[in-house]
Amino acid sequence: MNIFEHFENRVRIALGHLTDAGHLPAGLDFSRVVVEPPRDHTHGDLATNAAMVLAREAVKSPRVLAELLVEALSNDPDIEHVSIAGPGFINLKLRHQVFERVLRSALDLGSQFGRGSQKAERVNVEYVSANPTGPMHVGHGRGAVFGDALANLLGFSGYEVCREYYINDAGTQVDVLSRSVYLRYLEALGEDIGAIPEGLYPGDYLKPVGQVLVERYGKSLKSMHEPEWLPLVRDVAIAMMMDSIREDLKALEISHDVFFSERSLTSGPRDEIAVFLRDLRSRDLIYDGRLPPPKGQLSDDWEDREQTLFRSSQFGDDSDRPVLKSDGSYTYFASDIAYHASKYHRGFNTMIDVWGADHGGYIKRMQAAVAAVTDGKGLLDVKLCQLVRLLRNGEPVKMSKRAGEFITLREVVNEVGSDAVRFMMLFRKNDATLDFDLAKVVEQSRENPVFYVQYAHARGCSALRQSLSASHDVSSEQDLSKIDLTLLSDDAEMMILRRLAQFPRLIEASALAHEPHRVAFYLYDLASDFHALWNKGKDDPKLRFVLEDNPAITAARRVLVQAIVGVLKNGLSLLGVSAPDEMR
Repeated sequence: MNIFEHFENRVRIALGHLTDAGHLPAGLDFSRVVVEPPRDHTHGDLATNAAMVLAREAVKSPRVLAELLVEALSNDPDIEHVSIAGPGFINLKLRHQVFERVLRSALDLGSQFGRGSQKAERVNVEYVSANPTGPMHVGHGRGAVFGDALANLLGFSGYEVCREYYINDAGTQVDVLSRSVYLRYLEALGEDIGAIPEGLYPGDYLKPVGQVLVERYGKSLKSMHEPEWLPLVRDVAIAMMMDSIREDLKALEISHDVFFSERSLTSGPRDEIAVFLRDLRSRDLIYDGRLPPPKGQLSDDWEDREQTLFRSSQFGDDSDRPVLKSDGSYTYFASDIAYHASKYHRGFNTMIDVWGADHGGYIKRMQAAVAAVTDGKGLLDVKLCQLVRLLRNGEPVKMSKRAGEFITLREVVNEVGSDAVRFMMLFRKNDATLDFDLAKVVEQSRENPVFYVQYAHARGCSALRQSLSASHDVSSEQDLSKIDLTLLSDDAEMMILRRLAQFPRLIEASALAHEPHRVAFYLYDLASDFHALWNKGKDDPKLRFVLEDNPAITAARRVLVQAIVGVLKNGLSLLGVSAPDEMR
């Protein structure tokens, strides 16, 4: 039950009645009318901007229009009071019966409470897509968790979601990987390879790949020239790196529906990149020309030459972009054009890419490419995940010996657990830098958000067990209609009722904005409300969840706690975090 959507419809119906009565001109656009929580809950339970957004079109002052709408809503049986604030905002105070319906809905629907209706739209969420050149680091982990939680959220909201990983298995980086592995192959044969040359990958994680090459090929690779051994080494290295990445993701309970190979674009029965570039050229979106020099100091690799260019600036980019290198090979951008075109042709009009912060300058050209290859029908939303600063008690953590350059994601998960990693990665907006303190995320305190929320769930489960074991006659199967929920009248209880009522709207808004961090924030606020009510009961025995001499209020509070526990569990599930029944 989304009360915001419900009362938004009622406000629009009231506006329709005002139109029928001649108080408003016909043809007003009601789509801009919204109902949302007021900034201050003391002003009411809901607020609407109807008078403010319609006043000019209706040729009335916002205040006058607000007064007309207040009168039209005053007879609504679910509205206790309507008032006007400021120049024309309207605040609604709801009758208790509305929140009683929310509670019953939360219990009736259980794990489906807050789920959106099925939508026809298919959404492709591409996340992680780490180069298969080594183990995943903590920065990869943030993108992985964000993308996985977003996919969960979109699926719960009713979208058909495809979780995709783009394997960058073509280009110079995998060739560098192959040369790095070849050194480890020689090392596994007993040769002294000395220090790893600059520009190659130094991590010890490549040693097992070298050993596998020896087992598979013996000494035969040594007698080959690089063009012969490089593809053999590359295939083994990429396969083993991807197996390692899948294991890293599995530690966070993350999986993908599709692993799309970049090499497949050119290694199949036809060159897909060439196909899409020919199509763009036929529409005069690919041309041969020269680019002006970049502003500021010229980079060492810039050269004034004729290039094959995509008219990226025609679709909002800062300049046109090359699709072929000087040697005639494809640029990464050309591959990415073909890859995103393939997404569209696979039925995804909406595409969400989760990238690292260092790719921000690439967004405009990719959105331009998607607009071109889909004739404006496709939408690409790029979500950047900022850096993660790994700390221990406020001090930077030293680099990993195994990885050679960074702390691996697996090391962090093994130390603090999947729940802490996932929740904390989402407890900050994706485009803000995250300080991840290994010591703080395992503390059992309010300062540790994941503990605080999980503890609220465990505390709620404990309260339910106490309620059911009490001596008075209250059954867990008791008919909800026979429980007097009007007894939930304390300010702290009402705060929780309002918070629970916001959950369906929170899910819908978070999915539309592609912002799963909102769910984490909401869960923390709900946990705070619940802990506050628990502590209030310590000071005032009348507010405790189990009252031996008052089975009616005990039953009502059990319903409230059941709803809290259910919503906490639903929200944590969307984030991929467990909801323990007990915590020690």
